[in-house]
Amino acid sequence: MSDQLKEFQDYRKRMNTRILALDNRVIKRVFSVDSLAYSGAGQLERPVRELLGLVASLVLRCDDCVRYHLAEAMGAGSSREEIVEAMSIGLVVGGTIVIPHLRRAVEFLDQLETGYDMDLDTE
Repeated sequence: MSDQLKEFQDYRKRMNTRILALDNRVIKRVFSVDSLAYSGAGQLERPVRELLGLVASLVLRCDDCVRYHLAEAMGAGSSREEIVEAMSIGLVVGGTIVIPHLRRAVEFLDQLETGYDMDLDTE
């Protein structure tokens, strides 16, 4: 696992634990709704939901969210081709301002494909 991947994974886990320890009802409910949206039962298969999250994250230009959904989409069985197609839709919707985020997304996807533990917990 690269240092960048490990750092991302460790930081998310540490800060999610810290945030949930604040014991705020609204924060806990948002985390719960997020988990339900992507991992709970639904009409859309989990890989499709993760790809939708990836597209939204690219359009909103949230690199942490892009990384999270890339890893989760791969973990849910999405192929590189499916992921790239989803990212192309995010680029079309978001416009050229998405290109820097697309660069980082492709770099992270390349790192993911080298193999590492994709258990990113929630959110």
